[in-house]
Amino acid sequence: MRRVHSRERSERVAWWTTGPGTGELRAEPLRDPGAGEVLVRTLWTGISRGTETLVLRGEVPASERDRMRAPFQEGAFPFPVKYGYLTVGVVEGGPLDGRTVFSLAPHQSRSVLPADAVTPVPAGVPARRAVLAGAVETAVNVLWDAAPRLGDRVTVVGAGMIGCSIARLAAGIPGVEVELVDVDRAKAPMAAALGAAFASPMTPPPTATS
Repeated sequence: MRRVHSRERSERVAWWTTGPGTGELRAEPLRDPGAGEVLVRTLWTGISRGTETLVLRGEVPASERDRMRAPFQEGAFPFPVKYGYLTVGVVEGGPLDGRTVFSLAPHQSRSVLPADAVTPVPAGVPARRAVLAGAVETAVNVLWDAAPRLGDRVTVVGAGMIGCSIARLAAGIPGVEVELVDVDRAKAPMAAALGAAFASPMTPPPTATS
């Protein structure tokens, strides 16, 4: 593990959305972890394109602001707000010291979090890939609700991060045929890699023949 200078440990850099389509990196003071807390140095953060586009544009509906609030968000919708919830980093203080962990921290260089709010990444799983843990958790919940069974045909609309995670898990269910639908035909090879067929809503229907 690399040596951490005291100055680095006393501050962090965080991304704040400050207006429609605009934001800034802010240097912030960083406190030491207390009992039952960990200091995590960020390696990777993931962006949920759909949700965070709404945040960036200031389009989170007033009726949904409480439900869309991220666990460790600072600020309030619409602006300024520090958002994000897909982060992988290395613990540099407190329990789990030296472990790579996943958390729901926002986009920032370091975080002080409750130790029970981080999940150790299994050995052999690349840190960059572990960012997808949040998306896969959502996909698991979707499949629990949909409950596909042997022989079902499953259509997933939207080949974004969540849609692809759903397609990959559904394709692993024996006897289930999965089709991934997206307007971007360039995602067809990705669908194939996930074990799913691909379709575009922009493709004209087949012409009837006599």
